[in-house]
Amino acid sequence: MWKIIRIFVSVFVAFETLITGTLGGVSMKSVDMPEVSVGEYTKYVDPFIGTGGTPWTCGMLSPAATVPFGAVRLGPDTCFVGGAYIVKTNTSGYYYEQGHIIGFSHYRLSGTGAEDYGTFRVIPAVGKNEPAIMPYFHKNETASAGYYSVYLPSVGCLAEMTADTHTGVHRYTFNGDGDARLFIDVSAATQNRTTYKGKVRVDEESGVIFGSSELHGAFSDRYDGLPVYFAAVTDKPVVSYEISGGETDCGIDLNFGKLENGSVEMKVGISYVSEENALLNLKAETDGLSFDDVRKNAVAEWEERLSTIKISGSDEIKTNFYTALYHAMIMPTNFTDVNGEYLNFAKEVSVAEGFTYRTDMSIWDTCRTTHPLYTLIAEEIQTDCLNSLVDMAASSGVGALPRWPQGAGYAGSMFGDSASIVVAESYLKGIRDFDVDAAYEFMKNTSDNPVKKSGRNYVELYNEYGYIPQDLAPNDESVSRTIEYAWQDGAIAALAEALGKTEDAEKYGEKSMYYKNVFNPETKYFQARNSDGSFVWNFSPYITAFYDAVMIKKFADCYSEGSARQWRWNALHDIDGMLELFGDNEYFVKELDDFMKDASLTRAAIDPGHGFWIGNQHDIHTPYLFANAGRPDLTQKWVRWTLDNRFSTDINGLDGNDDGGTISAWYVFSSMGFYPLAGTDKYWIGSPCVDGAEITLSNGKTLKITAENQSDKNIYVENVTLNGEKLDGLYLTHSQLMNGGELVFRMSKTPNK
Repeated sequence: MWKIIRIFVSVFVAFETLITGTLGGVSMKSVDMPEVSVGEYTKYVDPFIGTGGTPWTCGMLSPAATVPFGAVRLGPDTCFVGGAYIVKTNTSGYYYEQGHIIGFSHYRLSGTGAEDYGTFRVIPAVGKNEPAIMPYFHKNETASAGYYSVYLPSVGCLAEMTADTHTGVHRYTFNGDGDARLFIDVSAATQNRTTYKGKVRVDEESGVIFGSSELHGAFSDRYDGLPVYFAAVTDKPVVSYEISGGETDCGIDLNFGKLENGSVEMKVGISYVSEENALLNLKAETDGLSFDDVRKNAVAEWEERLSTIKISGSDEIKTNFYTALYHAMIMPTNFTDVNGEYLNFAKEVSVAEGFTYRTDMSIWDTCRTTHPLYTLIAEEIQTDCLNSLVDMAASSGVGALPRWPQGAGYAGSMFGDSASIVVAESYLKGIRDFDVDAAYEFMKNTSDNPVKKSGRNYVELYNEYGYIPQDLAPNDESVSRTIEYAWQDGAIAALAEALGKTEDAEKYGEKSMYYKNVFNPETKYFQARNSDGSFVWNFSPYITAFYDAVMIKKFADCYSEGSARQWRWNALHDIDGMLELFGDNEYFVKELDDFMKDASLTRAAIDPGHGFWIGNQHDIHTPYLFANAGRPDLTQKWVRWTLDNRFSTDINGLDGNDDGGTISAWYVFSSMGFYPLAGTDKYWIGSPCVDGAEITLSNGKTLKITAENQSDKNIYVENVTLNGEKLDGLYLTHSQLMNGGELVFRMSKTPNK
């Protein structure tokens, strides 16, 4: 079946390319594209990495122009010929394999599996105001940090985009003879999602175009929609305009006539509070600035962020590294207008005092790598996230920290309360500028009680049985939920201990051992278990939840997005206890090594299989577990294998959805030789693939990393020293890293077992 699907997709894309090359007599000749403005670090950022490949296992990334953690991601929206959605393609709105652009929208999620945003799509035209599907060619397309451009031959137009935090800036250069026009689709949304309540008007005195809609995307529809507002100004006078459609198909056609110099610039401010705030954002960020000025500022912002880590290595490694670091800093989103106002989870306007309110956090994923990265080099972003999470729980009245906050509500994607991992880890690492007591109460409430919209499904069963019985929660990931809930209880216990709450630490510490209750000592796997204590009969470690979607018999419905093998290594809060369940370290190492060897033969495969899959989050830590079983050499071997074989500079350069920078942050950490043990203040020691790095830490100190003799053959660590002292354990601590100094890896081609 998978081969048939692959052939179908390949043939369809090839057919579309053929159509694209001939549609309407459009020529495929190249045009002179603008020279890309980049700096010392941004020159290594390639926004096209992760935008193509197998539709459902691609990075789900976009080349849209944005600034670090910005509220605007302005870029192209693509489609198949005729707009048909044959397969699930890139949810960010842009899929490299598609040969047609339908316009340029201002916002999108980054790397996720959900279609949301895609608001206020702008479509250029000449001589007519009918929005069209526009073919384009990649040789006439460029992108860099903070900039995107493409030539549209059917329009005779060069489209360029750049951005500030809340403002998207367009420049369209027309070479046709007809009137230059821009159509703003006020009711636009990503792919097949929708909006309501579309409105648009022109202030005749100022010439400002105002508009709004209520977005109902894959996530925003779950909390009854997200209001979005814009204010737009142009550098050329609008000769005439026409408003069309109703509340679900609202748009405005702007006619600029025949332009003397051929180009028009348009600035579009975005707000989730009001039209007035949208204009305020626009003026504060870009008033008096040209397109090129804004682009220079965007590059400067990215240079400042990317330069926090200066690496040495080959150009290919630098491209992978700085693109990964770039992707790790696209979300979470700055949801705070320049006057401090934001829309909270009660759909009320609040004012952020002492922090920036941020949203769009794929926490089930990002708690593992991305948030730990912020604790190291962007502590102010992490502190903002902590304050925002507490605010979300308080303003919503739900009584729980969200696990996937999107826009102004609980998206509720995935399961459990992964924010507990983020809060506990941050506090253990010394980040204290947030209401930890309030956060702690929300964490306890989630563990002890059922909570609507967020929290833990079947928490009553979990607390009663010590696991989630499969017969009482059929077809709903009972094993994965039990393992994750136990991990999160371990985080609550760790925070309770740090806060001096001894009784709570004991209580949640006991609950954190519940993961053992779904471990079958006969099969040595975590398995579904019924309420009478029996393990289910239909068990196979080689069948994934994805196969279950098309099978009559359910063999893996107790696991989330994977197989029993991929969920076999997941007690991150109790690794030593998990190892004991396997009986001995030698058996554990053998099984884990077989699991690694069974990784798909190709990156971003159409079927990732049941072995190691770096493209999904539940088993991304597994190469590091060899060290806990006494085989750090195998950790080093498989980390380097993953760095070399699961990341590239191609359009399918990631092995799966990036999920808010999660997979990218894995690369950033692992390439430097250490990796966070999420929920703790520890980092595993790995095997660096960079020759050296200099990290500007959040406290202003500098950590220098040197990998002596590092090469593609010298992948093993002979010894590690920190400030001249040899390290003998498995881990580095956060405080050791934050003290700065020099971390030296001496590499060898021979394993040091």
